[in-house]
Amino acid sequence: MNMIVFMISLSLALSIALTALNFWLAQMNPDPEKLSPYECGFDPLGSARLPFSIRFFLVAILFLLFDLEIALLLPLPWATQLQNPTITLFWTSLLILLLTLGLIHEWTQGGLEWAE
Repeated sequence: MNMIVFMISLSLALSIALTALNFWLAQMNPDPEKLSPYECGFDPLGSARLPFSIRFFLVAILFLLFDLEIALLLPLPWATQLQNPTITLFWTSLLILLLTLGLIHEWTQGGLEWAE
């Protein structure tokens, strides 16, 4: 118990010391380039609040779905070493089939077309 209190107090003291050191040593020299909304060297031409297409969200969601599929299928080679791998392979095939049917449905409905 005594060691836990020591470790917590040591980590708290170290965190406070490093935060204080950061505020003390940080160089705050704002210039017009740093204060501009775009730090790439040119003046902004328009508003930064322009609306953009909802299709970007669709592509992001599709990416997340297939990224999640890869994460779910990653332990599959080890799952084939189980006592009854047919159940695992059935659920894996069902997951791949469901996601493939969803992608085909999006494709046939024109959800992946960029031009309107």
